[in-house]
Amino acid sequence: MSTKEPEQPGWQPVRVVKPAQFDANTPQTPGMQRAAAISRELAGSQGIWAGVTVVAPHIASGKHHHGELETVIYVVSGRGKIRWGDALEFEESVEPGDFIYVPPFVPHQEINPGDTPSQWVIVRNSQEPIVVNLEPTSPVQQAANDATHQL
Repeated sequence: MSTKEPEQPGWQPVRVVKPAQFDANTPQTPGMQRAAAISRELAGSQGIWAGVTVVAPHIASGKHHHGELETVIYVVSGRGKIRWGDALEFEESVEPGDFIYVPPFVPHQEINPGDTPSQWVIVRNSQEPIVVNLEPTSPVQQAANDATHQL
């Protein structure tokens, strides 16, 4: 089988992005670590972004939202919780195999009450890496987020 893709009118090549190629240079929220896996830069995608996040043990992420973006989260490992609402007044437990849908502008928080890291896959309907942290963050973190995207 050939590894060189033949030229096809109107086709873009399929891209495989290995974990060593993931890009952690994306806006972050305290308590979790995001890395892009599928983006314009990594895969040539036009309308979607996908990545992974790891929520450390005994950690609740900062309260945040993703602006106008829709977000789908797939829980790969670990048991956790997702809270949402203006005062994070709603809560649902999550476990491996669960999908979570977060509508635009909904404040939310990922929580890992367990003893091991929890890994989640994230997909959004835009290339813009919007992360609006709603709780106080360090000046360095906020400056890095502000430099990465414009609100």
